[in-house]
Amino acid sequence: MSILSQIFATRQIRALKAAFAALLAVIELLGVAIFDTAQTPRGQNLNLSGYQLVFEDNFNGTALDMSKWEYRGNGARSGGFMSPNQVFLDNGNLVIRAEYKDAGEYGAGWYSGMIRTVKEYTRGYFECRCICSKGGGFWSAFWMNSPGMTAEASNGGIGGAEIDIFEAFNYTTTFNYNSVSLNVHVGGYGSSLQSENIGSYKVKNPYTEYNTYGFEWNGDKYIFYINGVECVNSTFKNGVSQGLEYAILSLEPPKEATEKPGFSTDFIIDYVKIYQKI
Repeated sequence: MSILSQIFATRQIRALKAAFAALLAVIELLGVAIFDTAQTPRGQNLNLSGYQLVFEDNFNGTALDMSKWEYRGNGARSGGFMSPNQVFLDNGNLVIRAEYKDAGEYGAGWYSGMIRTVKEYTRGYFECRCICSKGGGFWSAFWMNSPGMTAEASNGGIGGAEIDIFEAFNYTTTFNYNSVSLNVHVGGYGSSLQSENIGSYKVKNPYTEYNTYGFEWNGDKYIFYINGVECVNSTFKNGVSQGLEYAILSLEPPKEATEKPGFSTDFIIDYVKIYQKI
């Protein structure tokens, strides 16, 4: 084959690949519109130029660093309990375990855990690398919350919002298998609560492999990333939060577990990193 023929054949292959990728994108968009299926992240690559690392925990010690973290929501939560005893370090990872206990500190029931950063932030880029829990109706989450997340103070999100960087509970649905959900909530947790599902996005083997989930909060919008690729951005309701927010890792219990006692599942976190503008 001549050089010209090789060049022509290469261009044809590239054109076919591009056309096939475009066709898949169209099919996926139709699925989103008709069946509310998960999407593939297709946005810009993450660019942290102008940011500096201000928080990092690689969980390499023997115990949780309480200068960086504090336990959150201890006690009854949904159909179970949150307990510090369910949060521990193992082989360079933070592990939050959900399991049934006959004699836990709050009585018999399903136990899990949740922690938050001690420090609160205004804007920045927040990222964790993790393997999500699977089964039982429990779901892993990396999210932000604010002291201003009350009906009055939230002011449509400007005074404070809950931003779910990811929630991994879509393993139970046919159309969203191996995906995570992105959400924003404002107005507190009573009758004034307003919520928006920003979308569901595909992840490679989230329940067996490490993936990164990131969130950039700047003065204009929230930008969500999976493995360094932009999924979507949002300015839900009155605009982005201008208040203080803290990062949370939680393994959330369902109202009713779908497994019997003896079952357990782990949310495994390799690291958490936070960046802010220089």
